[in-house]
Amino acid sequence: MVALEHIWEPVRLTLELAAVTTLALLVIATPLAWWLARSKAKWKEAVAAVVSLPMVLPPTVLGFYLLVALGPDGPGGKIAGLWGARTLAFSFTGLVIGSIVASMPFVVQPIRNAFQAIGDRPLEAAATLRASPWQAFWRVALPLASPGLLSGAVLGFAHTVGEFGVILMIGGNIPGRTRVMSTAIFDYVENMQWGEANLLAAGMAVFAFVVILAMTYFEKRIARLR
Repeated sequence: MVALEHIWEPVRLTLELAAVTTLALLVIATPLAWWLARSKAKWKEAVAAVVSLPMVLPPTVLGFYLLVALGPDGPGGKIAGLWGARTLAFSFTGLVIGSIVASMPFVVQPIRNAFQAIGDRPLEAAATLRASPWQAFWRVALPLASPGLLSGAVLGFAHTVGEFGVILMIGGNIPGRTRVMSTAIFDYVENMQWGEANLLAAGMAVFAFVVILAMTYFEKRIARLR
């Protein structure tokens, strides 16, 4: 018999984590992607490479260094000390920080591609109408790049939902605090609770299918933009 009340908690926590992470990523990734798309700096590709590292690093390696950074002896421990805590690891705040780092390239890259696809002509036209660079960004660049922003948001949300290695390293599997869907499936399988594991796994499979369809749609929109 599947205990639905036990399944809802990791689902709720996963959706909350993905929503908070996606909002934070859009705020951070959008100006970063704009700079990467428009800057003439020679070292911008080095910055892009650093941003893309989570795509190629093993999750355990990324999780290990995040655990060190968020732990009692790292910067996270000093920040946590401001409100009397010892560490940011094994907390929801730590999960958010880790998810932002792990999902950053999946949000930055499509937004950067969308900004690059705009080209110079629309921004030059805005300048001839006496629009400031700030106005051109908000009124011209962002609306034209909206398919890329949507694509980045979908990818960031989906990657956060499916992340396992980094989450397990920095958050563990604490019920009600850090136990998300991916770690809950792992726990259910270890305890041979096949019904619960199958229900969560099937739900994530359906979610992945919907994400692929959405990405196909957004890619077509970006192609039309180009």
